[in-house]
Amino acid sequence: MIEHYLFLSVILFCLGILGVISRRNVFIVFMAIELMLNAANLGFVALARLHVSMDGHVLAMLVMAVAAAEAALALAVVILLHKHKGKLDTNIFSLLRG
Repeated sequence: MIEHYLFLSVILFCLGILGVISRRNVFIVFMAIELMLNAANLGFVALARLHVSMDGHVLAMLVMAVAAAEAALALAVVILLHKHKGKLDTNIFSLLRG
């Protein structure tokens, strides 16, 4: 049964990687990163349940806290990019250097 959870975790993580690589919209890239973090959480919790330990649950809570901070920063970046450039293309990041 645990293999199903781990398989789902791997599939979700791969979908997140595919979303980061293939999309140009900054908002969708950040959503794909969140999907990857949630897939890692699912793997942590599944393995913690397999080993009857709370370590995976604690680690998943830590990842959720980091994901919340990352989401707040990402939303601020998205709002600033849209405010200054009017679009959310990832090619805009090269324009921010100068």
